[in-house]
Amino acid sequence: MPLEREPSDHPAHPPVPAPGTLMVDTRRGDRVGEFRGIAGPYWSLRPVRGGAEWEADPAHVRPADAREHLHAATAIANRRSAGEWL
Repeated sequence: MPLEREPSDHPAHPPVPAPGTLMVDTRRGDRVGEFRGIAGPYWSLRPVRGGAEWEADPAHVRPADAREHLHAATAIANRRSAGEWL
């Protein structure tokens, strides 16, 4: 008899992305950040527009879609054109 699994309240963890990959933290209002690494059970993400890194639960992080990539690239270009460091 096959073993049945009970539904889980926690989604499966996605594979670990390469550093620099744009990811979306769905627990923080779809906040976009650049994957920086693993910090214990969490993933460390850095805001695209600069600022302090934050830790996100990998079960609630997804890769950024094309629209989110374009938005991030525009934000970076705007900051560079204003002479800001990233």
